[in-house]
Amino acid sequence: MKMQEILDLSEKERGEKLSDLREEYFNLKFQLATGKIENPGRLKHMRRDIAKILTLRKQTAAPAEKAQSGEAEKK
Repeated sequence: MKMQEILDLSEKERGEKLSDLREEYFNLKFQLATGKIENPGRLKHMRRDIAKILTLRKQTAAPAEKAQSGEAEKK
């Protein structure tokens, strides 16, 4: 999944996508442990997609936190 595709999603859709990816990642890890995984390279891509969503979430939350802390310091 490309970063632009993630940026095009709404915050709610990103949350749903993150939940789906985590669930699928868990299932793939289980398949890896049992030896029934067809494409082990998929784990790497899923882990990176999860990281992209979490990074974007953190980047969008950081400016809001700075604004709130700046207002608190002014008072």
